Amino acid sequence: MAGIQVSSSLLLSKSLPSLRCRREIVGARVNAPRVHLGVVSHPKLPSRYLVDEMEPRTGYSIARHDTKSSDDPRVIAKLYAIMEAVADRVEMHKNIGEQRDNWNRLLLTSINAMTLSGATMAGLAALAAEGSPLMALKLSSIVLYVAATGLLLVMNKIQPSQLAEEQRNAARLFEQLRVQIETTLALGKPDINDVNEAMEKVLALAKAYPLPLLGSMLEKFPSKVEPARWWPKQRSKQGFVGKIEGNNGWTRKLEEEMRQVVRVLKQKDLAEYIDLGSKALKLNKMLAISGPLLTILGALGSSFVGTTDCSWPVMMGVVAGAVATAVNSLEHGGQVGMVFEMYRGNAGFFKLIEENIMSNINEKDVERRENGEILEMKVALQLGRSLSELEQLAAIAECSEEFASKLF
Repeated sequence: MAGIQVSSSLLLSKSLPSLRCRREIVGARVNAPRVHLGVVSHPKLPSRYLVDEMEPRTGYSIARHDTKSSDDPRVIAKLYAIMEAVADRVEMHKNIGEQRDNWNRLLLTSINAMTLSGATMAGLAALAAEGSPLMALKLSSIVLYVAATGLLLVMNKIQPSQLAEEQRNAARLFEQLRVQIETTLALGKPDINDVNEAMEKVLALAKAYPLPLLGSMLEKFPSKVEPARWWPKQRSKQGFVGKIEGNNGWTRKLEEEMRQVVRVLKQKDLAEYIDLGSKALKLNKMLAISGPLLTILGALGSSFVGTTDCSWPVMMGVVAGAVATAVNSLEHGGQVGMVFEMYRGNAGFFKLIEENIMSNINEKDVERRENGEILEMKVALQLGRSLSELEQLAAIAECSEEFASKLF
């Protein structure tokens, strides 16, 4: 027993140092001081270094813009304020467009109902006996014809279908402007020039498509048909005559291609839609004059019913009302005013493409132009063509009768 106790005491004495060491290590680990590393941040690489690195790789010269004012938070705040106002204008023009489209349908229905009722009463008056029944039907027919004439004069003056098309175009273009401002904010740091450009576009759109009717309504029967204009005027610049090979995506070949596209747009597409707009305007003028004239003739015919044995008064009262209904339905049911505004808007679309191309070509400093390849892609998409089709169009522009646009 004594031997066993001695051996156990020796083992315990040998294990004590190791236990003490482990306890000290554990304690050291538990009581080790905590090190606070803080926020780890990566070094920021300035954008100009990226530009310098990308230029030799791509082979294109990347334009550098002065962004001294781009860090100003007031510039971003102004752009957001403009974007909020533009979004509000989109809703306003949508609501006003729906309202004026309702005007077109409700006024046309009311005028046709009154015209047909007046014609019916004129016919019944011819069958009525002398006395009160005849006088009542005659007066009712005259009143309905006169009321229809008054409403028709107002309707032909304001052209509700054309007003609705104006507001639809305005809503679409304001929405397009809102997306452009969002893109400007998302792609890079905007500067004060972006703010001024956005303001000019808002004011140009407000002038092109006014909301009120009184005082600022667009002329519905202009003496000369011109393309709609909803963008600010471009400043005239001197043409660039230096070497442009490889500068900002522009080459001599691309510049000549864009000139040929502009030539086709002016000679074919723009001229065609101006001509179509002129024809629609002439038809609308003729219908706008014929409708009230026919209702006045119907009222005159109704007033002479029963005063003579001849049949021409009742013929005038009934037939004029029927023809007036057909004319009004063709003008406002067929929305001839809307068709005229659509042709005018399409001509403005082609005019905008033309001015955008020429403003880039006439820019003296090639580095300040829009990138040539991007502009070519935009023009091809706007005309509904691929890049190869656009090049083919420019190649055969002088000897082909093809239109530039495949969309309209």
